[in-house]
Formats: sequence, C-alpha cells, structure tokens
Amino acid sequence: MSDPQTFPNGRLLFTPDRLQARLGDERLTILDVRPTHELVAAGWIPGAAHFDLYGIGITRTGPPLFEEWIGMMRSLAALRGVSMDQTVVIYEETSGNRAARLLWVLEYLGHDDVHLLDGGFGAWRRAGLPVSRDMHEPKARSFKAKPRPELFISADGLNARLHEPGLCILDARTEDEYYARQVRAARGGAIPGAVHLEWKDLLDETGSYKPPLELQALFAARGITPDKSVVPYCQGGYRSSHAYLALRLLGFPRLHNFLGSWKEWGDRPDLPLEIPQPK
Repeated sequence: MSDPQTFPNGRLLFTPDRLQARLGDERLTILDVRPTHELVAAGWIPGAAHFDLYGIGITRTGPPLFEEWIGMMRSLAALRGVSMDQTVVIYEETSGNRAARLLWVLEYLGHDDVHLLDGGFGAWRRAGLPVSRDMHEPKARSFKAKPRPELFISADGLNARLHEPGLCILDARTEDEYYARQVRAARGGAIPGAVHLEWKDLLDETGSYKPPLELQALFAARGITPDKSVVPYCQGGYRSSHAYLALRLLGFPRLHNFLGSWKEWGDRPDLPLEIPQPK
C-alpha cells in the first residue's frame, strides 16, 4: 500500500489505521459499496452503511437525463448519511471502480471531504481490524449540492472537442474491448485518438493504488501529462472513474469523466470511431 502523503492529493485516500481512529465520530459517514453477497459473507467495517450503486448507471449523457440521474444519486447519498459537513469514506473489497465511481459522483456534487479507503475491506482485514455483523442504520441528512460541471463531459461535448490541442482521451477498458475483439455496444472500437491503459494496471498486487512514481510513469508513457485536459472513459463510467481518481491523486488539474463511455458512443452511429491496431 502506498503512503497517501506521497501523492500530491493523498488526502483523498484513507489508510485502515486512519479510518479506525475515526470510528464512532458523528461527523464520519462510511459507505460500503460492495455487492450484497460479499457484505453478507464477510461482514463490514463497524458503522458502515451499505450503498450498492452498481445497477444505477447512465448511458445517455444529454442534459435532461444526466441531470435527473445526478439528482437521484444526490438523494440516495443523502439517505445514507451524506451531507456537506460529513467526512465520507467509501470502500469495497479493493481500491475498486465502484468506490471510485461514487467518489467521482460526490466530487461532482461539490463535496470536498470525500475519500477512498485504499486497499478496501481487504486491507482492513489484513490489518486485523474489527469486523461487524450489525448493520448501521444510516441517518438521512440534507445534502445541498454545489455541482462542478467541469468534472463531467457528455458525448456531444467530447465530440465537439475531439481535435482540440492538448486533449487526451484515456480508454480504461481491456485490450479486447479497445481493439474491438470484444464488442459491447452496437459498434466496436475506440474513440478516435484515445490511448489505452487498463484500469487494473493502476493497482498493485494487494488491490491498492500503485505508488505515485509508478502511476506517473504509466500515464506519461502514453502521453498523459498534467498539462493536458484528460477525458477517461470505459464501457459505462466505472473504470473511467477509477482512472479519474488515479489522476486526481497525482494532481492533474483538468479532468472530465465521460460517464456514457463506450456504451453511449458505440451505440450512436453519428459519432466517429476508430479500430486501433496492436503495435
């Protein structure tokens, strides 16, 4: 596990020891985003509320639908104890894409005290910390959002910027998806100009984010540097959120998550694509 202090934005990560020290704090909200069967089988961190958001997706990013979806996410988060004056810590089994997705949602909504438990529940157990079987009943709160639209980009917005100097599009899917060997939309392929880096390559063998120098090298090798505007995408906005968080940790200042991702882009015949060829 990396030392969060070595990242420019390491405050976004909690270690198990840091979270344990806050257990019982009324200003702390802990959200477990694992699937229900994992929760039931393994237990959870004391005081955590369950929030399985995996089925609550969006594949059309035009204004009316996106605004309805983000409003629903705000309401669901509030029901699970999220408000602007709460410290929010999100976790799953590892530093996974579900947790990163919810972190992105809350940052988009303007929350500036939201964090991921690096290494997830696996790191918590390896540290020998207590596990609960008594589910905490969350206290619903008022969550008044202050949206940050610069953290989001729609399909039409991205299409309008495809040839913009300084734009870098990051494909966080598998190689099979990127090279159109696996097709998961009406069309296979990639957004023109996208570079590929699978989200799993950002994690170490324990399921924590790799150290900053390793992450910087992975991104730089693909031309992804802090002077660029970076747009991560995947199939449905989960793996792209994971890449978004890695770039946030490194201090990249211009990030725009494309939530509709390939499902939206590949289903729209009016949008351009390319089929990359392995080098």
